[in-house]
Amino acid sequence: MAVIRDVMPSFQLLQPSSLDDAQKLLEQHGQDAWVLAGGLDSFDWLKDRIKRPKAVVDLSGIEELRGIRATSDGIVIGAMTTLTDVIRHPAIQQKYGLLVQAAEVVASPQIRNQGTIGGNVSQDARCWYYRAGWPCYRAGGNICYADTPVGRNREHAILHAERCVAVNPSDSAPALIALDAKFVIRTPKGERVVDAEDYFVGPDIDITRMTILEPGSLLTTIRIPSTWAGAQFYFEKVRDRNVWDFPLLNVASAMVVSGGNIEKIRIAINAAAARPLRLKVVEDAVRGKPANAATGEMAGKLAVQGAVPLTFNAYKIPLMRNLVKRAIGGVQEAAWAS
Repeated sequence: MAVIRDVMPSFQLLQPSSLDDAQKLLEQHGQDAWVLAGGLDSFDWLKDRIKRPKAVVDLSGIEELRGIRATSDGIVIGAMTTLTDVIRHPAIQQKYGLLVQAAEVVASPQIRNQGTIGGNVSQDARCWYYRAGWPCYRAGGNICYADTPVGRNREHAILHAERCVAVNPSDSAPALIALDAKFVIRTPKGERVVDAEDYFVGPDIDITRMTILEPGSLLTTIRIPSTWAGAQFYFEKVRDRNVWDFPLLNVASAMVVSGGNIEKIRIAINAAAARPLRLKVVEDAVRGKPANAATGEMAGKLAVQGAVPLTFNAYKIPLMRNLVKRAIGGVQEAAWAS
């Protein structure tokens, strides 16, 4: 009989039934607490023995964190709402199809049935050095193993790399940024509402985390205003396989076109940097211009200014350029084209 010597570290499983109780538990345990949503990212960390929390706070029993409801100015999505429920909701399909497009390409149907919208935007970096427990910068060490002459960095950052070159892997994040969503966070000091783009942080701010969530804080809801309801949407994700894989790059845009010209636009891209990037320079440059391939070409070139490839990911620069081009001009040639 096989003898298992490397057992999973024990932890205290806490299952609150209300948001107030969850908040108290998170405050009580502080840095020793681990928030469990759908569990898909959490179980990987725990079974690989990389994360060793003393307390796991399971949110699955808190009904007030689930569901989608309409408001006078948009919709509100509970952080524990599954991606499948987001995809199937009639109001989101009708008015906010960009989020449907993004959520539909997350992982696989089975994972979408369990994974939550809050978990998808809050997941950690997928760099294999970090996930395997190497003592890199993000793990508290003093080196980035991916950013070395022999580092494997095909999926890593081309923009805003500050010591750590891991990227944000979320598909729903750029769509929510393009829709001007607001994230509602419960903190020990009260409720805090931030723009979707400000929910994420890069290594220049804190190299050990990817969001502004601190010990004792919890993402509770996501609010999508009616501002971009029914706009012209574009979402595209490029990945190695058409199921399960995380993005090599993805892009999301919401655009209002009047008389053939771009009246207003929001555009974001992910997997290019440690945080999803809203391309404000591109937005300013294309506003008032025709929504065509020529404008898209100009926008794509502008989007990749300052990009610096690593040893194995130079392909991301033409890929990003063409994704931005397509998101604005609707051009259907291959995104890989140079």
